[in-house]
Amino acid sequence: MLLQPVELSVPRSRAHCPRCGARLYSCYSDRLEKILALTLAALVLLLTANLYPVVGLNIQGNYTETTVLGAVRHLWQVGRETLGGLVLLTTVLMPAVELGAVLWLVMPLWRGRRPLGFAPVFRAFRLAHPWAMVEVFILGVLVSLVKLSHLADVLLGPAIWCFGGLMLLLAALASLLDAHTLWQAWEGADAGDYGATSA
Repeated sequence: MLLQPVELSVPRSRAHCPRCGARLYSCYSDRLEKILALTLAALVLLLTANLYPVVGLNIQGNYTETTVLGAVRHLWQVGRETLGGLVLLTTVLMPAVELGAVLWLVMPLWRGRRPLGFAPVFRAFRLAHPWAMVEVFILGVLVSLVKLSHLADVLLGPAIWCFGGLMLLLAALASLLDAHTLWQAWEGADAGDYGATSA
């Protein structure tokens, strides 16, 4: 094991392993702005994806379409409460909790203030992250569309494209957001009247 000191206060600084040359950490002054922009865009896509139909089916002239919440309601009505609850949890609630937590943390830090309840909100973000399974939902929809393509005309709704964009934004957000970035911003932020109790 090799301990490597990192100068996090220098903008655009990078820490590399002197043995193998691998990048250990990068410090970019505009990382919070990028995280905030991605989070706001992802929240817009998440809201849009849950308001519009995911897919439409045209079977012998009968057209039907549904939203994610409509599918959850139907699963609940036919006795598949567990499956409906999992769809609601992993596709709607956990992504909303994850993005809401990031917004709660990053918005004040971007303005140079320490957010209230930094540590518990950060823990909520870390707990919600593994349960936000938008990519699994997209994969399930694609498999279903392939199986239904010979039975009906399948029309992709606006929500499927929003979920696809949301999946990409969440991946980009995960690559930028880490504990070092948030704690570094927290240490450099103004404590205000509540900084001593937020961590």
